[in-house]
Amino acid sequence: MNNSLIFETEREISSAFIDSSVKMGVAQSVLLVQDNLTESFNAMDCDGVIYREKFNAFWVFTKTKVHFERRPDWRESITARTFPIDNLGMRTHVNTQFVDKNGKTLLVANQEACVLSLENHRPLKITNLPYPKENFPEAVYNEPFERFPSDFSDDEFVFEQQIRSSQIDMSHHMNNIEYIKLALCVFSDDFLQSHEITDLEVHYTGESKEGQILKVYKKEDPEVHGKIYIHIKESDRCVFECCVKIKD
Repeated sequence: MNNSLIFETEREISSAFIDSSVKMGVAQSVLLVQDNLTESFNAMDCDGVIYREKFNAFWVFTKTKVHFERRPDWRESITARTFPIDNLGMRTHVNTQFVDKNGKTLLVANQEACVLSLENHRPLKITNLPYPKENFPEAVYNEPFERFPSDFSDDEFVFEQQIRSSQIDMSHHMNNIEYIKLALCVFSDDFLQSHEITDLEVHYTGESKEGQILKVYKKEDPEVHGKIYIHIKESDRCVFECCVKIKD
């Protein structure tokens, strides 16, 4: 891939990014995707620090979709590539691809993002900010985001948890990756050891703060085997929803 908008870097899977399988964890994979995106935005002079200082604005990532071919092992070296694939005025989509030393794809991801004003939290036009507007690389992953069910019953309630200070990010809300970790807690470690997650799609639908109680729900798709929806609510608000697909 040869395009000035492609940010490419070599990474080694450290112990901070593995789970109990001694492979890169599912939530940790999204964290590494976010890390690479942050560095790519810095290389394009459009990251959150620059937007805050110069435009009184900040990035919000609303959706993420990841497809796993294989989760890399601890200490495995990979190449990570991240690049925007469009500029739709009020939002953008950014692709990431991880490949192994032989050039074989490990995962592909697509993230949807918008920019909000720090003053009133209203969306700003990305076309009015320093951000690529043309000559985008060809997408490696652009499957459409899904619409998830919202009708979760009391029978599908799994557990609840209070938000703690360690889960709060620089915006003083619960960190995106913490939502994913919480959602994956609907599965036992034994289940995760014996079942392979091939796809993850997450939607960040609201904000939650330290001290609030989150309720976590789970339901299986009645028509698609191995497809599971997870819904997180604060009071009556949905603040996070996701879908995982389990390999047969």
